Formats: sequence, C-alpha cells, structure tokens
Amino acid sequence: MISLMVIWFVVSFGCGILFVDQLNQFQLGGYKLGFWFAQQGSIYAFLGIIFYYAWKMRQIDREFGVDE
Repeated sequence: MISLMVIWFVVSFGCGILFVDQLNQFQLGGYKLGFWFAQQGSIYAFLGIIFYYAWKMRQIDREFGVDE
C-alpha cells in the first residue's frame, strides 16, 4: 500500500508540480508534458493504481479463503 501511495504522490505532486519545468521540455499530443501530467496523467495513474489494488486484493482474498 505504501508503494502505491508513493507512486501516486510522485505522479500527481512530483510530475505535476515539482518536475514541471523539466517535463515541459517534451510534448505529448501537442501539449507540454508537465501540463499533461497535471491535467490527465495523474488521473490515468490513479486509475491504474485502483485497478492494480483491486486485482492484488482479490489475489490475497483467494489466498486466505475469504473470496466470494
């Protein structure tokens, strides 16, 4: 869980605020990469984290016999 929170922090706060000047040197779809991470990239990363968490929790539930 902590690793997922670190990934979320780095993508949302790090890429959207701290590293925006370095990322703005590149473009994605005509937009500066720092702007893209602040607006869209963090949302996509958060959705990926949600799906990974649900998948991993399902595996753990099956392992301990508490799945539905």
